[in-house]
Amino acid sequence: MKLEELSNYRLIRRNAIPELNGEGILMEHIKTGAKFFLVSNDDDNKVFTIAFRTRPSDSTGVAHIMEHSVLCGSEKFPVKDPFVELVKGSLNTFLNAMTYPDKTVYPVASCNEQDFQNLMDVYMDAVLHPNIYKTEKIFRQEGWHYEAEDENSPITVNGVVYNEMKGAFSSPDSVLERATTTALYPDTTYSVESGGDPKDIPNLTYEQFLDFHRTFYHPSNSYIYLYGNMDMAQKLDWLDREYLSKYDHKEIDSEIQYQKPFDEVRELRVPYSVTEDQPTDHAAYLSLNMVIDDKIDSTLHIGLQVLEYVLLDAPGAVLKRELVKAGIGDDIYGGYDSGMRQPYFSVVAKDAEEGQKENFLRIIRETLEKTAKEGISRRSLLAGINYYEFRLREADFGSFPKGLAYGLQCFDSWLYGEDPEMYLRYNEAFEYLKKAVDEGYFEGLIRRYLLDNRFAAVVIAYPEKNLDEKQDRELAEKMAAYRESLSADEIRGIVDFAEELKIYQETPDSKEDMEKIPLLRRDQIKREPEKLSLEAASVKSADREITVLKHEFFTSGIDYMRLLFETDRVPSEDLPYVTFLKQVIGYIATEKYSLEELSDEMDLVTGGIGADMVNYVDFDRHHEFRGFLALSLKVLDEHLEDGMALLEEILLRSRLHDTDRLKEVLDEMKSRQQTKLNNASHMAAALRAGSYIAKHRGWDEVTGGITYYDFLCGLSRDFDSKKEEIADKLEEIAGKLFTRENLTLSFTADRDGIQHMCRASAEFAAALPKGSGRTFPFEWKENLANEGFRVPSQVNYVARSGDFSAAGYSYDAALKVLKVILGYEYLWKNVRVKNGAYGVMFGTGRSGLGNFVSYRDPKLRETDEIYRTVPEYMENFEADEREMTKYVIGTISDLDTPLAPQYKGLRGDSAYFSHVTDEMLARERGQVLDCTPEDIRRLAPIVRAILETGAFCTVGSGSAIDANKEMFKETRNLFQ
Repeated sequence: MKLEELSNYRLIRRNAIPELNGEGILMEHIKTGAKFFLVSNDDDNKVFTIAFRTRPSDSTGVAHIMEHSVLCGSEKFPVKDPFVELVKGSLNTFLNAMTYPDKTVYPVASCNEQDFQNLMDVYMDAVLHPNIYKTEKIFRQEGWHYEAEDENSPITVNGVVYNEMKGAFSSPDSVLERATTTALYPDTTYSVESGGDPKDIPNLTYEQFLDFHRTFYHPSNSYIYLYGNMDMAQKLDWLDREYLSKYDHKEIDSEIQYQKPFDEVRELRVPYSVTEDQPTDHAAYLSLNMVIDDKIDSTLHIGLQVLEYVLLDAPGAVLKRELVKAGIGDDIYGGYDSGMRQPYFSVVAKDAEEGQKENFLRIIRETLEKTAKEGISRRSLLAGINYYEFRLREADFGSFPKGLAYGLQCFDSWLYGEDPEMYLRYNEAFEYLKKAVDEGYFEGLIRRYLLDNRFAAVVIAYPEKNLDEKQDRELAEKMAAYRESLSADEIRGIVDFAEELKIYQETPDSKEDMEKIPLLRRDQIKREPEKLSLEAASVKSADREITVLKHEFFTSGIDYMRLLFETDRVPSEDLPYVTFLKQVIGYIATEKYSLEELSDEMDLVTGGIGADMVNYVDFDRHHEFRGFLALSLKVLDEHLEDGMALLEEILLRSRLHDTDRLKEVLDEMKSRQQTKLNNASHMAAALRAGSYIAKHRGWDEVTGGITYYDFLCGLSRDFDSKKEEIADKLEEIAGKLFTRENLTLSFTADRDGIQHMCRASAEFAAALPKGSGRTFPFEWKENLANEGFRVPSQVNYVARSGDFSAAGYSYDAALKVLKVILGYEYLWKNVRVKNGAYGVMFGTGRSGLGNFVSYRDPKLRETDEIYRTVPEYMENFEADEREMTKYVIGTISDLDTPLAPQYKGLRGDSAYFSHVTDEMLARERGQVLDCTPEDIRRLAPIVRAILETGAFCTVGSGSAIDANKEMFKETRNLFQ
């Protein structure tokens, strides 16, 4: 069957999209008006997305709660959590849902045809026929509900989305982002919080919730996207037959309102919370935000991104440079945000003084006026264009399916009545922009959209001490007053409902309903894992042979090179300086290049030069590891020598005694490390707990965790008096690290590219100094510090780590299956569903380390108590063949995530240093595929050993940590 033969659809247009190596097809379902965009190509990682244009009118979070709730059972698949059943039992390469300010998106992806069809079926039924109309408990569980332990207990508010958003509102970056859209679009849906404001979420009623679904979740308001190698006609025929044909056309007013431009720039101030001991000086966010109130096309879309690069993103970006020079903010960022009907361009100074507002605005204005008048550096513009063109052509989204990324991008135009292909087609735009560099095009963008634009808002986020605790008190007082207003019967009703909800959550789904969720068989899964691509060789350079790890793949003419310098050349006390050096090189001038020239040269010649701290555990030796500073270069093969020359310049001739620039980088890195710890507190807690007991986690902590943040704070405090000493230390460390004898190389490319890299790297290595060969053992000792770190938050991140290998147990790949069972069964039901945490995770590694950690968790002690019950759950674990198969398939899904060539190269590097072999991977895959309930029960002592190790750390609200201070040996504020 051909698309043209589908009588229930209207074919609007089909044409080639060379940028995606495929064909774009625009269609419409005749009966309902459902909109379709299809991208047909040879990508086996198939993607399906159904999206609805959703337009909330308040901040009750109805769109967000709906996104969670429709995935809690449907007419055809009536189990309580089909989403989790699919996570546990499908070969998906992506499975999730996302709430945006103006749309709700439900994407799935899989490389397996039958699995892909199953995922489509479950998601279509979920969004169109959810069980939310049959039971209010879904809304109460995912959104909000009152609860009390008994008639004499306080009444509290709980709910998954409620707690998720309490965590989100603890982030100053989120506070600023929300305030920005409120200020810029006061008359539209963007003025409210689609995710939900915790203060407003309890105002949402069940009937309002259902009305939202009735209004927006209809095929007439849907946007359906299919991508990849599949029979598109068969998929559309199935969608019509099973779902769309059951509906008639419905007029739905979901159009996103247009914000009338302002006559004058507006201003908004909002507070964010800091702890009592956190300084409030030099802690404000200043931002200027300008709406691009014009018709956006591909050229303007990319042009504004290039403008972002030259003004803000590049290390020598002109506007960033002037603001930093003036001492306004430790971190300058911002740029073009296209994910709304009227995009905006922002400039943000983080860690500034609120009193610097006028100077901030003056410098922006004067810098833009000067830049528009005198012109932007031609090389900077060409570098920016090359940077974005390389990124688009490479299509590197990590493990994120590129078809999904394209689909999300098409909504930036499609949702507002424009061509969904608009931003996917970029060839002509880049050709135009390369010519426009010499025609004043970009200077015109500055004048039109940044200088002569009154449709703008100045938004300031300022620190307020203990705001989160104040809000907690206000909520407690509100709940106490509410409790006083209730009769005894009404209080009893709250207690009874909480108990009914608990029973609902604990009652297992019937076997009959569970079997309605489609499931592959174990024998449909290949038993052989993908082979490692790894050849260990060497290149001769000067007086030594240098180890080279070769990974041969087709890479479209791109060479991926890694230079690994082992950190054992540096004493343990100096390891934080290695990370700081990693952050400085490439962001400071060299003997040959100024900072701006270096930035331009890197992006003109290469696809990027990066640096990372990484360690590889030797699984043949308990917790022994090798730590590296890894430099990465990606470059078109014809530019390899130029890229290598840049690396040589950066490593050997960086001006590390430019102390003014060192201070700028230090302030920016301190600010970003704080943001990282704030936004990923669960990872910070798990890393810290692991560092108490495992040497390699101690190295991670020193070079990138809380310890490293403390180091940056100390460096910043003492910089003026020790700046020359700091510069000397960086030069000393660079001299120890960047030597010929300390170099290991990794190449990922096709055969010709690898041979080319071998030749070029031999010359490069010969230019490096010889090195002394002296090494220093990493000094570390086990220390169960068990800390509680207070942060300005209303939720917690509770981590417990342990070492089962120290107790005499060996790694078993069945632990991978256990991760799925606990993460989406026992821990999911008890920590997320019942207690309202947004997430909870369990994981182990071949090193013998295991950990539990929760995410945006309203509880602390209760969560740790649940962790402690896991071994008993495992000892009594039972599952029939179908259930066990489901867990196995979910595990294989994680193992078989498709990787781009450069990531397969990284996988090979890891295998080499950790002594992982194809035979080991095949044996472990067999352990997973053959896993039985008995194997899970057999793992109980391993998990008990993890828990009995006693390593415990929590990052969370001050009130929760102080209320449970006996659980910790030490408590302190995290941020200084």
